[in-house]
Amino acid sequence: MLTSLRFHNFRCFEGLSVDFGPGLNLFFGGNGEGKTTILEGACVLLRLQSQRSASLAPVIQIGKKSFGIRGRFEEHELEFRYRALRREVRFDGAEQRTLGEYLRLGRVVSLANVDIELVRGGSDARRRYLDFLGLQIDNAYRPALRAYERALRARNALLKSPTARPREVAAYDVPLIQHGQVLLRLRAELAEMLAPFAAQAYQRISAARENFALRFVPGASVDFEGDLERTHRQSIRLRQTIVGPHRDDLELLVDDFPAAQFASEGQQRSIALAMKIAQAEALKKSGDKKAPLLLIDDIFGELDPERRNALLDSLAPNSQKLVTATAMPWRDEIIADAVYEMRDRRLQRR
Repeated sequence: MLTSLRFHNFRCFEGLSVDFGPGLNLFFGGNGEGKTTILEGACVLLRLQSQRSASLAPVIQIGKKSFGIRGRFEEHELEFRYRALRREVRFDGAEQRTLGEYLRLGRVVSLANVDIELVRGGSDARRRYLDFLGLQIDNAYRPALRAYERALRARNALLKSPTARPREVAAYDVPLIQHGQVLLRLRAELAEMLAPFAAQAYQRISAARENFALRFVPGASVDFEGDLERTHRQSIRLRQTIVGPHRDDLELLVDDFPAAQFASEGQQRSIALAMKIAQAEALKKSGDKKAPLLLIDDIFGELDPERRNALLDSLAPNSQKLVTATAMPWRDEIIADAVYEMRDRRLQRR
């Protein structure tokens, strides 16, 4: 479990120390007090990425040049320092040149109100959903994703240049295909793993009133190389690569109808919750079989009592949970190991 966090120049906190209990830790207070930042800090420390933003630059406190965060997880001391041109990662006091050992330690699932964008929003959100899981359970995922993104950026930059030369563009086809094929395969496997967990979780949350299905929609066929050749002229005309894993998506269906168009808001929230519960189940079934840390950001107020109770019943009892809330009329429904109040961006254990 995560036992402590120490913040320095992190979002709204110039400095803050937090100690956690073993089970459910409840943080409550008004908006803007920094509750969500505490959850973000846990994710950044354990995964070296934020669940709130695609980059870490916005995490640096305004007017500062860097941030630092450290904490203790399973008897290990972790530390991460970030600035624009340098990242420093320490594991038990030793600076890490590779991240494998560090990132194998802690696994995370984040649940928040903005997760409804998994259903309503564009494909970017659903690819990030797959990537957040893939980076935690497969050592091949990170190098494939990063290498593909580098090749794609370079290829698209050439396509956007005033005089795009076909041979120069084609030079990036080899790494794009090589790493893209790995990424397509890994994402298809992730979706196949997630689908039954998500369907089962949706059944529990919605009281089995309808069925939910999740399906992978690849951005390229098994013949990725042929796809690039067939779309070459169109890519030149549009000045961007139009096929590949950067176009991957997930199809979300309720009773065989697209959820974004036909599901009610309550159904859409249930889908988003089911997808996150599926992530937690997939993490439990993989690797060392340990339950992930659950970061639950102010979602209970948006759920009716039936869905709220169903969600509570669906959460793994052996997972450590960090939960935020502004209003607490439902507090008696859960048993917290530790309760904290945030006021004036200061933390007090109650």
